[in-house]
Amino acid sequence: MPRGEDREPDELFEIRTNFYTGNYQQVINEATKLKVPQNLQTEKDLFMYRSYIAQKKYGVVLDEIRPNVSQEELIAVRLLADFLANESKRDNILRDLDSKMGGNVKNSFCLLMTAYMYYLSENYEVALKVLHNADSLECCALTIQALLKMDRLDLAKKELKRMTEIDEDSVLTQLSTAWVNIAIGSEKLQEAYYIFQELSDKHTATPLLLNGQAVCHIAQGKYEDAQTALQEALDRDSNDPQTLINLIGLSQLTAKPIEVSNRYVSQMKDSHGNHPFVKDLANKANELDRLVRNYQPSVSS
Repeated sequence: MPRGEDREPDELFEIRTNFYTGNYQQVINEATKLKVPQNLQTEKDLFMYRSYIAQKKYGVVLDEIRPNVSQEELIAVRLLADFLANESKRDNILRDLDSKMGGNVKNSFCLLMTAYMYYLSENYEVALKVLHNADSLECCALTIQALLKMDRLDLAKKELKRMTEIDEDSVLTQLSTAWVNIAIGSEKLQEAYYIFQELSDKHTATPLLLNGQAVCHIAQGKYEDAQTALQEALDRDSNDPQTLINLIGLSQLTAKPIEVSNRYVSQMKDSHGNHPFVKDLANKANELDRLVRNYQPSVSS
């Protein structure tokens, strides 16, 4: 998600880095007390509001950013909060976005927010169309995520090359490199692990970075190491959906008692009922029930 042009000195470096690595509370803490020039105020506020959204505190954003605000970036982030807070509104919001995309939207942040809503709706092709003419590093990173969701590793590699040419040292470029390396697999898994580990050592071991490490461990069959990383992630945020999903998968891979994975599944249903994982699980359960009903032996009279 978006960033502005590189500045020297970069007064928002810590806030930006904490946001990208998933240290959302630290972003809020820093943004609340950091004094910046007027030309950086909106960008700082955007990282703060997006951190509240990441924590599912949508009401804070909807209360503080009024519907009649003038800055288009604030309108865009408010729309994202509304989209996530109100599932019943999502189809209408996407329809409105469809009509607006026919216009000449140039603002990279607004394009990013729009594409992210399509991404969250698993409409990756439209997300990519929105991002096509955007050139911020965050837009590049979201493009890579969408391409990987579509199993287009070839195109993701090309986009990563473009990111590397723009800013090889950016945290976003490093994270994108790790995602692509995981998709490649094999010896690249260890390289991806080192990226997550280095970012954790340099900054803070957040659930986002710990889950990255855990995925590398799982793909390498290092289940004990994966369990350690996921347990640390759980200790830092007991409700993080990606941690719970990875724990569900790991508990099945390690043949733990069924009640262990069921516990994590129940927690996902309670806390993240609208998550694609939960919806997919419900669809599969309904389909299984349908098949069972269809193949029940008939009772002879």
